[in-house]
Amino acid sequence: MGSQSVQWMQCARVLRRAGFGATGSEIDAAQTLPVADYLRAQLDGSADPGAVQTPLPVFTEPVRPGRDAATDVRKQYQSALTAELQTLTGWWVRRMATAQRPLPEKLTLLWHNHFATSASKVRSATEMAVQNETLRRLGAGDFGTLAYAMLTDPAMLRWLDGTANTAKAPNENLSREFMELFALGHGNGYSETDVREGARALTGWTIAADGSTRLDPKRHDAGSKTVLGVTGSLGAGEFCAAVLARPESARFVAGRMWQQLAADAPPSAAALDRLTAAYGPDRNITRLVVAVLTDAEFLSGTGTVVQGPVEWLVGAVRALAVPVGTDAQVQTQVNVLRTLGQLPFYPPSVGGWSSGQAWLSTAAAQTRLRAATVLARKADLGWLSAIGAADRIDAVGHRLGIGHWSDRSAAVLASVHGDPIRLTAVALNTPEYLTT
Repeated sequence: MGSQSVQWMQCARVLRRAGFGATGSEIDAAQTLPVADYLRAQLDGSADPGAVQTPLPVFTEPVRPGRDAATDVRKQYQSALTAELQTLTGWWVRRMATAQRPLPEKLTLLWHNHFATSASKVRSATEMAVQNETLRRLGAGDFGTLAYAMLTDPAMLRWLDGTANTAKAPNENLSREFMELFALGHGNGYSETDVREGARALTGWTIAADGSTRLDPKRHDAGSKTVLGVTGSLGAGEFCAAVLARPESARFVAGRMWQQLAADAPPSAAALDRLTAAYGPDRNITRLVVAVLTDAEFLSGTGTVVQGPVEWLVGAVRALAVPVGTDAQVQTQVNVLRTLGQLPFYPPSVGGWSSGQAWLSTAAAQTRLRAATVLARKADLGWLSAIGAADRIDAVGHRLGIGHWSDRSAAVLASVHGDPIRLTAVALNTPEYLTT
């Protein structure tokens, strides 16, 4: 088969990482803009028609049964909670598949993995939805605002025991994970004393019945604390500022962004210097994203990221225009994600999902091939059937944003090029599509 130009291949790499896959037509169109301009346009604040078509559902929290409630009443309550969470998960999968500017949804997914919070413990669609909207609204702004919002977020407080953290009984969970996983990195410039003092600063936050959070002065430790050398009557805001002011924080956040967008491996020291400079003292996430996706080290690479199940599946749905308009249609995709181990709103731990080779197990390969076949059957492949078999390998590559097939992939695709469904399913499982 023929190969696309180096410029086209680099543009394809940017679009595929900035969203959920990309079609050849989208890549052709994007080449008319400088890459940085394209990325900034993706993040502009105007309404996305695809997002407008998929408004966030409004949830009404089921009434919690009393202590003496019968078993069947408790079961009904849990079933109602589960049903609302299923609706929420289906909504987000549909939103990701429908958005016309996918980068904001990609960043929301990225921050969901960074500030990993699971509905398995939170058990509230309202609170998980509030967090999801916060990640989307603040996900391209300054990291300080986003980090503080997560420290006082209802789902996060419930997930990391923040509501149990009081002056009389400090709970270190949120303080520890904030430093270790969200803002500094494990053992990166803080001590156990900082964790304990940070927990005192975060005491007193509660969740109201409407899902909002507030500081209860009676539960808050108003005494003097010292966190990372900063002393005073610290609260959540001062704690957040003290942690983010550490020089280790900027490099940690820049490195995390790189490993979620550009490569499973860490950046070189020189690239990390460039990313940290772009992030800057105002902790600007948009500048950091643009710096990652325009860095020479990223653009010159190939196959440095194994696509996670959400990226892979949503990308395939978008490229093939597979319908997700009904609840049954979207539930089919949700079930695939559950089987592959990456169900939105259910990260396995506060550390988020696995990455890299973890997604390439034999069992996962079998699931992906079955799912890809179902997708191909549900899609309208008339565009592929209408052309001669000899041209179909190039055509399916262009449709999936693949600029070049390896000899091995081309040989496998050639063995099924007479069957558009099998050809498409196999193409979705080639190394060229599974990695970017």
